[in-house]
Amino acid sequence: MADRNRLALFDDLPSHLILEILSCGRLSVTDLVYVELTSKVFGGSHGLYPHKFRSLVEFAAFQLCRSHPLYAPMSLKSKKEIFDRCDGNWKRLLRFLQSVEQSSDMVVTPAGNMQVTTGRYHTLLLHESSVYSCGSCLSGVLGHSAEITQCVAFTPISFPYPAHVLQVSASHNHAAFVMQSGEVFTCGDNSSYCCGHRDTARPIFKPRLVEALKDVPCKQVASGLSFTVFLTRQGQVYSCGSNTYSQLGHGDTLERPTPKVLEQFKSMGPIVQVAAGPSYVLAVAESGTVYSFGSGQNFCLGHGEQHNEFQPRQILSFRRRGIHVVRVSAGDEHAVALDSNGLVYTWGKGYCGALGHGDEIDKTTPELIDTLKSHIAVQVCARKRKTFVLIEHGFVYGFGWMGFGSLGFPDRGASDKVLRPRVLECLRSHRISQISTGLYHTIAITATGRMFGFGDNERAQLGHDMLRGCLEPTEIFIQQMEEDDTGMLMDMA
Repeated sequence: MADRNRLALFDDLPSHLILEILSCGRLSVTDLVYVELTSKVFGGSHGLYPHKFRSLVEFAAFQLCRSHPLYAPMSLKSKKEIFDRCDGNWKRLLRFLQSVEQSSDMVVTPAGNMQVTTGRYHTLLLHESSVYSCGSCLSGVLGHSAEITQCVAFTPISFPYPAHVLQVSASHNHAAFVMQSGEVFTCGDNSSYCCGHRDTARPIFKPRLVEALKDVPCKQVASGLSFTVFLTRQGQVYSCGSNTYSQLGHGDTLERPTPKVLEQFKSMGPIVQVAAGPSYVLAVAESGTVYSFGSGQNFCLGHGEQHNEFQPRQILSFRRRGIHVVRVSAGDEHAVALDSNGLVYTWGKGYCGALGHGDEIDKTTPELIDTLKSHIAVQVCARKRKTFVLIEHGFVYGFGWMGFGSLGFPDRGASDKVLRPRVLECLRSHRISQISTGLYHTIAITATGRMFGFGDNERAQLGHDMLRGCLEPTEIFIQQMEEDDTGMLMDMA
């Protein structure tokens, strides 16, 4: 009986079972490295993997890369290029894939799973399936009652029933939440029916289920200015709200009070990511193709012209060069893309150096940022006149407008513009896993689950009630999220 209850050491397990554990898909690269360093079982191949792999862990990393949703659809050419960029190291390649996935979704940290999204004057934080908000509660975007106009600390949002939130978007005046069930809740300004509820054009102050999508499980939402884009688990795209610039992608300019599927995408293969600017949309297909539609102002659609696109149109510049895009970010006046090699491309309005090419010249089609070619980027983030690029190892580069300190450089000097990518030295000692920038403020999450914010805090959008602004990153303490009523300001006027 004693032997039956004895705890088995990892080294005692059969080799085939160890390989199965390592390849289960639930371990990070850090986990794999830790196991490799602390276990004696990796001294020989045990006949479980080809001799071209340096270790059992390296073989497990290869298996995980091969089945990863970002890697599997790549062409052989793209796979070879990123493998070479990672110095032929499968663990490093796996870290790249996992970092790209987490930086635009949920970051796994010792403090819990986290995601941050910043809006105009507010911030929403997803922490362990619960959502917290702070800042200005314009039109109900923070998800609290009508009496609350501002939250000076991160305050929990209540849902109609217990629910696990997987993803949140709140870039403008409304917010959308994707649940573990695939259901979507929305709140905020619904004057253009961007929340997907056709029975009212009034603000929705507390999260409400989008009934039209109740039987259509979603995995991502992107909120634009008065419109919303929904991405389903099957890779289909729905949209609703304002359609003045054809940003809903249905081939017309008719407003949609409830989500409607984009028929054109049904024949284009599954879409894996959507990004919404103020009045345009970028969509990335599993094949690495990028589509854009909506307002062509500032060349944000990437087609070399400023015409509005009524339906999704492929950005041919990427296709002609054989570029496989994995993620995009839609800024107010420019756009950014990350390809399967960890290279970064920008296009749109170049004011203040937001495109990172050393000048303020507009780019009508995507152009590679040469100064970042020696780095492997894992996240791109664009907003009004500024851009952030997160590279492997957790370093952050910023460029564009330095107004309100939202770019994170305290030494403003004679100019408020950063024309080329510049590393944020004040964050160098912290390994950043995700960054989000709003109109005038920015928040970053570290690999250990700490949060740092900088920029404007006039409306408490950084979660601090004592600071009006931060010229350099200031830590936002997680314990503030435990506060309830003390974190709220009520305007009874």
